[in-house]
Amino acid sequence: MALALYRLGRFAFRRKWWFVSVWVAILIALGALVGALQPKFATDFELPGTDSDRAMSVLQEEFPDANKQQLTASTSIVLSADDGLAAHQQQIDALVAQAKTLPKVVDPQLILNPVTAAQAQPALASKVLGDNGKVGLIQIRQNIPVEDLTAPDMEQFEKLLADHRGNGLEVEGTGSLMQVFEQGGAAELLGFAVAFVIMIVAFGALVAAFIPLVTGIFGVGITIMLVTLSSEFMNVQQSATAIITMLGIAVSIDYALFIVSRYRSELNLGGSREAAAGRAVGTAGSAVVFAGLTVMIAVAALAVVGIPFITQMGVAAAVAVLVAVLGAITLIPALLGVFGRFAFSPRIPGIRHGDEPDEQPSNGLRFARFVTRFPLPVALVGLAVLVIAAIPVTNLQLGLESTTDREYAASQLLKRGFGEGVNGPLLVTVKSSDGQDVAPAANAVVEHVKTLGNVATPDQIVWVGNGSNPAQPQQGATAALITVTPEQSPSGPATHDLMEQIRDYSRSVDGAQVNVGGQTAIMSDISSKLSSALIPFLILVVGLAFIILVIVFRSILVPLIATIGFLFSVLATFGATVWIFQEGHLGLIEHTKPIISFLPIFLIGVVFGLAMDYQVFLVTRMREEYVHGVPAKEAIVVGYQHGARVVASAAVIMISVFAAFMLAPDTIARMMGFALAAAVFFDAFVIRMIVVPAVITLLGDAAWKLPKWLDKIVPNVDIEGTRIREIPIDDTDDKRDPVPAGA
Repeated sequence: MALALYRLGRFAFRRKWWFVSVWVAILIALGALVGALQPKFATDFELPGTDSDRAMSVLQEEFPDANKQQLTASTSIVLSADDGLAAHQQQIDALVAQAKTLPKVVDPQLILNPVTAAQAQPALASKVLGDNGKVGLIQIRQNIPVEDLTAPDMEQFEKLLADHRGNGLEVEGTGSLMQVFEQGGAAELLGFAVAFVIMIVAFGALVAAFIPLVTGIFGVGITIMLVTLSSEFMNVQQSATAIITMLGIAVSIDYALFIVSRYRSELNLGGSREAAAGRAVGTAGSAVVFAGLTVMIAVAALAVVGIPFITQMGVAAAVAVLVAVLGAITLIPALLGVFGRFAFSPRIPGIRHGDEPDEQPSNGLRFARFVTRFPLPVALVGLAVLVIAAIPVTNLQLGLESTTDREYAASQLLKRGFGEGVNGPLLVTVKSSDGQDVAPAANAVVEHVKTLGNVATPDQIVWVGNGSNPAQPQQGATAALITVTPEQSPSGPATHDLMEQIRDYSRSVDGAQVNVGGQTAIMSDISSKLSSALIPFLILVVGLAFIILVIVFRSILVPLIATIGFLFSVLATFGATVWIFQEGHLGLIEHTKPIISFLPIFLIGVVFGLAMDYQVFLVTRMREEYVHGVPAKEAIVVGYQHGARVVASAAVIMISVFAAFMLAPDTIARMMGFALAAAVFFDAFVIRMIVVPAVITLLGDAAWKLPKWLDKIVPNVDIEGTRIREIPIDDTDDKRDPVPAGA
């Protein structure tokens, strides 16, 4: 492989304008297609094989109007006044009048002052007025698909709330208009800015610092447009783009950083720039290919969860990594060819440039000697740090809420006036098995639900049929829809128990199929599927990645150390995330909440791939020195000296990109950004750069041994570039004199 990549690197360097033109053409073509087709992302959840999915299928088939309401904008205005809403009638009337002017409002005559509505229909007063008249509810429905709502729509609604807030009246909003997905921008720009500064420090030159940024922009842009285009032909959710941005920027820049750094090192050995580019792609490029492969396996394996939006995130991330790898081994050498002798200029004075001779002392060299001199205490201290960080994980609570931080104030008012579950009803469907009258089964379900705990206003529960007569929909109905509002939080254990009690009872209903759906049930089923898929996911990811690492390192112990180290770092990450987001330390978030239930499996997939990235980049250089005759202990020092600076720079870039997502408005993105940043810190700086070299030092030559029977089976991919070393260093087609870096 190394030789093939060497030839590819030289070819891309030589045909630089052709390769650059192809990448630019792909980016422009995809952008044009997105602009022409205007594809839209889906907003509905699909959970094949779950009870909630079957309920939603009945809803779509038998109750299309109700299903449409689930897919179109529905927003609530919650009012509160300590002196009673009746004292603010004029202010509320003005609010209602303005609310009716929102775009495409359905039945504006039903948007009413809750005080007036309660007086006109006392039987329905409890649905619009609560807490002894101190809390009111106004419902607004719009004939706009949820996915078509825009940030200006949300801003218009928030201005409406602000215009009528004050004088003792609280006005808050919750629902579709408060859940509009805001396009990112600040996080990505900050991530790129920090990455650029770090690369200036890493290379000591301005031009070289631009090259990884260019590949990052190309990689992320192409992947996002590919995923966006795919939504034209399949059901794709916008959540898939978040991981592309996070992971795509990070790995694109990282992989470019490794190859450009190796290119500079190869230039210092002499020979032509073309040959140096070939050697860089053949050596560092081999590590990039295998590192990228481990990341792709880790994230693509999220498909085993069986949840479409998780699968989409995993596949999208795998595509982002694939594009990053292709960019690293083709676009990078082409860009190096474009910049030519100016690649490492102008040199920044006062910054170590990385092309100093090996014998010149550096921090990496000093630390490597310290680690190899005291390997046991160094390893124990590193592991102790992770164990301490992991302690809060014992309090881990998982949950999945659809309420955003913008809706927190409204949710608290709803809880006070109407109960926590008013915005999270369970939709129970009852469908006749033989197409006959569903009334007996529906009545039985309603009567049973009334006897259960955690049910709000059980006396008002009725069923709606799909009968052909709109005036009497129960007559001749073959399917029924029952709305059950829980008293407590939709994401709480009591509501989960209520849902399971209804599902348990469904097994005793004769002649009908009973299912429980709705957003609350969907969230619960997602959490259940995630929990059941965690062990199979771990086995698949760790097993496949372990095989790849055995091929890369031709060792059993080194991959084993890498895997065990990952477990320490991921537990420390969960502990830190619990400490910040669940327990609320350091005040980084305003409202504490459980850890989102898909974070563990998602974090394990992404971080395992990234962890193996750093393992490959740092330890392959150690193995490279060892297989070429350097003693085991000295090989660790030399490999660390050459790789530590680049790995540290790459890790800081990753941390910066991920941490920048803590600027996002929603807690899910912030939680994911923090967890990924913390994971990279623990794994790169503690495990890969402290614990792993210390343990390998303790193992000595045994670390690099492979049983003879296995040695015959495992293919030799020559990741160390042995065949490249056989090529004369001054091998060149352009007959130019060797040019040192920066000259």
